[in-house]
Amino acid sequence: MTDLEALQKSIGYNFNNPDLLLQALTHSSSRHEKPELIDDNERLEFLGDEVINFVATSLLVREFTELSEGELTWLRSILVRNEQLSHLANKFALGQQIILGRGEEDSGGRERNSILADTFEALVGAIYLDSDVQRVGKFLEPLLLQEARKSLEDKSKYFDHKSQLQEWAQSTLGETPRYVTIAETGPDHDKELTVELIIGRKSYSIAKGKSKKQAEQSAARIALELLMK
Repeated sequence: MTDLEALQKSIGYNFNNPDLLLQALTHSSSRHEKPELIDDNERLEFLGDEVINFVATSLLVREFTELSEGELTWLRSILVRNEQLSHLANKFALGQQIILGRGEEDSGGRERNSILADTFEALVGAIYLDSDVQRVGKFLEPLLLQEARKSLEDKSKYFDHKSQLQEWAQSTLGETPRYVTIAETGPDHDKELTVELIIGRKSYSIAKGKSKKQAEQSAARIALELLMK
């Protein structure tokens, strides 16, 4: 059974319109089984995704003034990826509150990362509609700031553009970047390599370097800067 009162206490926010919270918890798989429900959470999920991106961007720009735009882009991708949002959903035991159809229930939907992440986005969308972006920030920013600081503790990963890009590509596009050597020039003792960075079927950047590793890092850095813009 969904316990709206317990959930509101857990997240530290009481809805003026509890129907919004109920909608945020209603997975589309339940609609044909429970026609008395108001609506499913897909529209709230769409809204919440945009609100989370805005709050995360505002937070990072304000709190991490020393980071470049490319580094901010990478860090934001960490904060808004499905794995992170499903972790936040579990923090508030959202899996136990979701209203699921029988088939989704039987197939383990309450533990599925994609459903948990989508429900958390819908919850954020519902809070936004019920109040405003400042109230969403009060709820969301402490959660995101903790994860941002944790991510920045790994300095080697932080300055590794290839790792940053891979995090973004896998969480956002579901693809792993590929680096293809397209040219080699110069004598053996002083070669210069040119690599092309491809994600999926799209070319994102071309860069040169004295080694394959150097060229790949440069290509990843250029791609991150372009993605930020």
